[in-house]
Amino acid sequence: MESARETRPAVAVGAPASKKVQERSKSHRHRRWRKGKTKASRLTHSMDLRTMTQSLVTLAEDNMAFFSSQGPGETARRLSGVFAGVREQALGLEPALGRLLSVAHLFDLDAETPANGYRSLVHTARCCLVHLLHKSRYVASNRRSIFFRASHNLAELEAYLAALTQLRALAYYAQHLLATNRPGRLFFEGDEGVTADFLREYVTLHKGCFYGRCLGFQFTPAIRPFLQTISIGLVSFGEHYKRNETGLGVTASSLFTSGRFAIDPELRGAEFERIIQNLDVHFWKAFWNITEIEVLSSLANMASATVRVSRLLSLPPKAFEMPLTADPKLMVTISPPLAHTGPGPVLVRLISYDLREGQDSEELSSLVRSEGPRSLELRPRPQQAPRSRSLVVHIHGGGFVAQTSKSHEPYLKSWAQELGTPILSIDYSLAPEAPFPRALEECFYAYCWAVKHCALLGSTGERICLAGDSAGGNLCFTVSLRAAAYGVRVPDGIMAAYPATMLQSAASPSRLLSLMDPLLPLSVLSKCVSAYAGGETEDHSDSDQKALGMMGLVRRDTALLFRDLRLGASSWLNSFLELSRHKSHPNSVPVAEPMRRSVSEAALAQPEGLLGMDSLKSLTLHDLSLRGSSETADTPELSLSAETLGPSTPSAVNFLLGPEDAPEEAEARDEPRELSTKDRVCSVGSAFPEGFHPRRSSQGSIRMPLYSLPIVKNPFMSPLLAPDSMLQTLPPVHIVACALDPMLDDSVMFARRLRSLGQPVTLHVVEDLPHGFLSLAALCRETRQAAALCVERIRLVLNPPGPSAPTTPPV
Repeated sequence: MESARETRPAVAVGAPASKKVQERSKSHRHRRWRKGKTKASRLTHSMDLRTMTQSLVTLAEDNMAFFSSQGPGETARRLSGVFAGVREQALGLEPALGRLLSVAHLFDLDAETPANGYRSLVHTARCCLVHLLHKSRYVASNRRSIFFRASHNLAELEAYLAALTQLRALAYYAQHLLATNRPGRLFFEGDEGVTADFLREYVTLHKGCFYGRCLGFQFTPAIRPFLQTISIGLVSFGEHYKRNETGLGVTASSLFTSGRFAIDPELRGAEFERIIQNLDVHFWKAFWNITEIEVLSSLANMASATVRVSRLLSLPPKAFEMPLTADPKLMVTISPPLAHTGPGPVLVRLISYDLREGQDSEELSSLVRSEGPRSLELRPRPQQAPRSRSLVVHIHGGGFVAQTSKSHEPYLKSWAQELGTPILSIDYSLAPEAPFPRALEECFYAYCWAVKHCALLGSTGERICLAGDSAGGNLCFTVSLRAAAYGVRVPDGIMAAYPATMLQSAASPSRLLSLMDPLLPLSVLSKCVSAYAGGETEDHSDSDQKALGMMGLVRRDTALLFRDLRLGASSWLNSFLELSRHKSHPNSVPVAEPMRRSVSEAALAQPEGLLGMDSLKSLTLHDLSLRGSSETADTPELSLSAETLGPSTPSAVNFLLGPEDAPEEAEARDEPRELSTKDRVCSVGSAFPEGFHPRRSSQGSIRMPLYSLPIVKNPFMSPLLAPDSMLQTLPPVHIVACALDPMLDDSVMFARRLRSLGQPVTLHVVEDLPHGFLSLAALCRETRQAAALCVERIRLVLNPPGPSAPTTPPV
């Protein structure tokens, strides 16, 4: 024994070859451990819900009994208590999840696409149960070891118990939606009083537990370090934003200067919750635009594909003519954007992997706008590539309030390389400074300009695809609808990644995921849509005014002044247009005339019975259809829309209505808010079983702007609510959605509507990735695969399979 002890160290510290052997052995053991853990994880995920719950309950009871016998110590007492809580919540959650899972298939697009908000909630709860099961097994195996870190494991168990408790509340809310909603519908269409009560309960739930130790537990593991970095940056940015009054002077270096948030997950979660509930849309605009800071954008471009052309163009605000698709001999005028700020240039970015014919022409060069030292200018090349037969017109996301094509340039360069086609990305004006319909007008104008001048962009324009993500996906649909309304060429297809198709506030099971989503929290969604709808009416308390400082107050008051002037002018112009409309005979307007009207003009025309209301916020489907003919004027052909919209009044209650706003709104209507007996039985208060109490937020009442405005029912804002006659004008649609995205139900219901109309549509739902995965395309294998799927869908539009061609082109 002694000789063995003496020779063993000599071998360990001997020649370098021995070190390599030791390292290989250590690496082999690590691989075996990882392989065993992965195998155990797969086995756990393959368990049915009941078996998993029973295994967790058994382990929890065993751990609870062990720590109860360890004496009166505080840590042992808390460990025993947390396992008792895990047992209670798991037993209560399993039946609710089982009921949701039993009906979830009724809401799928088809058998090949098993995806909807109910499935996503069940999957998220399973992820939490799986983590608790692994942790309980670990504790049971190591609780007697001297290396067992009791405090660390206690903190993690308490965090996941809080998450499990809140997920149980969401499961009950989903059951409530299932009981009160119409069969087969994912968006709530019930009584507005029930909706207000539902939201009043929902917004008070504690959210901080999802932003600390549990951050991103539902996503693929490769995403979680990135989300942690973002969360640390967000809370640090929030501190600097508050300190700098309006956020001026906040730089990329200030994002990660608060080390206390990095080492204290609970503190970070609480601060994250405070920020999402209280800071306004200007904060989120500033934070999301961080990626466009020179240093960060340069780093992103260094890691992206190298292209020959990346030029920012400024399209002058000049009207031009385009031929009608039905009769190319007839022309229609495409006017420059006019809404809110009057005529102005539209910025677009041309990206091309190869230098193609027309891209170095004098006419195109005259439109180039300098971007400073970073600007990528064309490098001369002896030979030019011929024009591509196709063109991609891209519209970026950003919640209608943030980002530009510069933020999305890295993956657009990859697209240009893989597709071998020029890409024109549109930099539309952003809310709240430029609310609806300014962005739509600019995107439509740029799309029409691209169709007319495709030769300058290096394309023959034989095939044109509209592509966009999130808010950009919404604009892709509405631009195509407007092109059809004008009678000009619609794109050959649309690729929309995780699009927003329902901006009207409505509860759905996937929207419940906003309680835990670090990228799309509920209040942020509310503020973005409210800003885009032109109804940003945030009530700043005294504490907020102190935080804003003098410059912040000046900025806020100036913005409110301009908003009031704009809305007042809209109201006056609406009265004038109404008077003119009543004086003229209905048949005296030519059929082609409505196609020449901008959406902003149409937005000012109100139906009878709505006079005296704010015109910009009182739109109906017929007003915004831009057809002006009897085709839709007197027909109730609204399909889903007519059933979903209800009365078009400003009091339409919505899912994102703040709890403090609901009573005032009811008071203004002079309507009783008491629920009927049936509604009382199904009320949200009774959704929870006796004895169950979810955790409530400690941040006070959430401050969300009121935007229950009829304008959000406009099909050019919420294409899901468009009548059948409008949706039938869309080209083939390809949607790539995320299973864990609060916007998932937008994609599922939109695809179902198109499928019911016989429209060509595909829906692919990627697993375990967050909203906005295109901007994370280079992060990990899963995001690269999802981005490649988007490219494949675009290729289907640009190169449709022929009789002898393969059904799915290679990526």
